[in-house]
Amino acid sequence: MDGQHDPQRDELPKAISTQAEEFARRLAAMGQSRLAAAAQAAVDGLHALIVELRPSGEEFRLAIDFLTEVGHYADARRQEWVLFADVLGVSSLIEDQNSPRPAGATPNTLAGPFYRADVPEMPLGGNISRDHKGEPLEVTGRIVTLGGAGIGDAMVEIWQANAEGLYENQEPDRQPEFNLRGRFRADPQGRFRFMTVKPKGYTLPADGPVGQLMSALGLGLERPAHIHFRVSAQGFETLTTHIFDRSDPAIGRDAIFGVKPELMAEFRALPPHGGKRKHALDLNLVLCPQRPGETETSGRR
Repeated sequence: MDGQHDPQRDELPKAISTQAEEFARRLAAMGQSRLAAAAQAAVDGLHALIVELRPSGEEFRLAIDFLTEVGHYADARRQEWVLFADVLGVSSLIEDQNSPRPAGATPNTLAGPFYRADVPEMPLGGNISRDHKGEPLEVTGRIVTLGGAGIGDAMVEIWQANAEGLYENQEPDRQPEFNLRGRFRADPQGRFRFMTVKPKGYTLPADGPVGQLMSALGLGLERPAHIHFRVSAQGFETLTTHIFDRSDPAIGRDAIFGVKPELMAEFRALPPHGGKRKHALDLNLVLCPQRPGETETSGRR
């Protein structure tokens, strides 16, 4: 107004609204920081959405009610905010950004909420199905480098849902302790093998506000059948991943966006054994060399 040039104002990006522009001006006066940059990006994105959609006061109130309800469903036993991030693809995107893998390496994925670190080590070939309920599945695999060489003595941890789509720590009164969990030490050639049962896919909790939102959008909460693996070895980045049954009907609509082409495998049907259908899974898990400054447990979640 006084004709003087304000160089600081010229440095501010053009905002989507006068309110966002004023917010940016106030932030700039506080100095630069990663938190300030995140806050400004969030404000800009939110204001852009509001300008585009022009929500009514009633719609704004409904949005606030939804976020409040998500908070009410978050406690020590259930994290509805994490579920919300999962179904929006946010959790998977952050994992991809923080755990990049070069071409040829097995992709990293979210560990999920059911991992346990206290599972006892078992001999190669052991059966991780402690109740033997379900169709037998024989898993054989190899831990290898990007060049294809075996990585001996690698630790392979496994956890999975049962034939009803439930993990042992979801129903401790119905499944034995450590059911469908195992820890195996690969042989000198990087090979491992174990027996289990064919897992079933499952549906994420649908009884809360996130489930209601997804239903209103016509989107499902299905997860295709899979087995979790965590592999650690001296000199290599720790890998946490899933291997999915490519024949599962939900393979193209995983609710948390974990399916990648490299992680789909055939759970092959074998001739029946003892009256039960039997299956086999063969796979290679490819590790990346440890980056400078990291320990062999880097990447654990």
